[in-house]
Amino acid sequence: MTGRALGGAAMHNTTEVFLIALLIIFAAPYLVWRLARTDHYAPLVVVQIIGGILLGPGVLGAAFPAYYAYVFNPQVVGALNGIAWWAVMLFVFVAGIELDLGEAWQRRRETGLTSGLALAVPLLFGAGAALVMLQWPGWIGPSGTRWQVVLGIGMACAVTALPILVLFLEKLAILRQPLGQRILRYASLDDVAIWGVLALILLDWQRVGRQAAFLAAFAIAAVLVRKLVRAIPANDRWYVGLVWLAACGFAADWSGLHFMVGAFIAGAVMDKQWFDEPRLDAFRDNILLAVMPVFFLSTGLRTSWGVGGAQVFAAAALLLVASVAGKLAGVHLAGRLLRWDKGEASVIGWLLQTKALIMIIFANILLDRGVITSETFTALLLMAVGSTMLTIPIVARKLPGLA
Repeated sequence: MTGRALGGAAMHNTTEVFLIALLIIFAAPYLVWRLARTDHYAPLVVVQIIGGILLGPGVLGAAFPAYYAYVFNPQVVGALNGIAWWAVMLFVFVAGIELDLGEAWQRRRETGLTSGLALAVPLLFGAGAALVMLQWPGWIGPSGTRWQVVLGIGMACAVTALPILVLFLEKLAILRQPLGQRILRYASLDDVAIWGVLALILLDWQRVGRQAAFLAAFAIAAVLVRKLVRAIPANDRWYVGLVWLAACGFAADWSGLHFMVGAFIAGAVMDKQWFDEPRLDAFRDNILLAVMPVFFLSTGLRTSWGVGGAQVFAAAALLLVASVAGKLAGVHLAGRLLRWDKGEASVIGWLLQTKALIMIIFANILLDRGVITSETFTALLLMAVGSTMLTIPIVARKLPGLA
């Protein structure tokens, strides 16, 4: 299939237009990040997310509708979505593998108290913000109910982006230090809760039989796969892991949950020590480099200002205050109860309020299932970007005080 470029220019087939789209996706955010030197307050991953928003229908599509329709036509968007689905499944799968529940169990009192407060308090703040938003129409999706939207927005405000947190801890040179490992424990336990709440929100009573069958089959299959992975050579574990990932994603989606839920639990049942740590880190970094920018673009294509631009931005600001204040309040309460050293709660709270990818994935799933509208998604997306951009500048100033 071919399309005509603007102004009567030469014809391009779908493959060529697809490659033009990839050129824009990879080149534009990188040039902005490198030339504007945004790394201190907006790492490349944040610039890519913002780039996805700007390239979406709300900005580029509104300013240049003919150009936008030509480059991001349905065939190209379909191809990009396929890459985005697999990219984000890989990313979430690795996040599941990186969970260290054993360490969390050994320090269960400290980890449980901190993780619980760091999750529950911003969830309550976010749910309160959602109730304020619902005083006006336009936030509940066609398949959503009031309680699903309130709980979904509340959980979005409580999410910590574990993979992005790892990148930030590396950037701050504290990933392998005791403080960094503590923060990862808190975030890891919250990751489990996030996907559990998502499963509750997506519970489809018309498909509850399928979902029960999926969970039962998964429990049996996980035992068998764990035995298989332990028995095979290290290199084969990666390939078998991908087969396992695709199977779990399909089964979870078929059951009425979401392929992302399947991707996370597929990784969570794997032991991190089965995979070489440097290679696992490199694999995650390569996913971020090579395919996740496509996911950011596909995320940007979902942004909408249909309720009214001012109202969406006001909702985003409300959610940002709720998420940051809630997370800091919860962590400071944990620090007081556990008698942390002065300044620790502030640093830990600001790092744990990082949203970015996991919240965007979470909100994408709610949008896919019709629980929220595209306007709600846009407000959550803007909140995630703002939350993430605040992290490095603030923590970098506070860290020297802990030395």
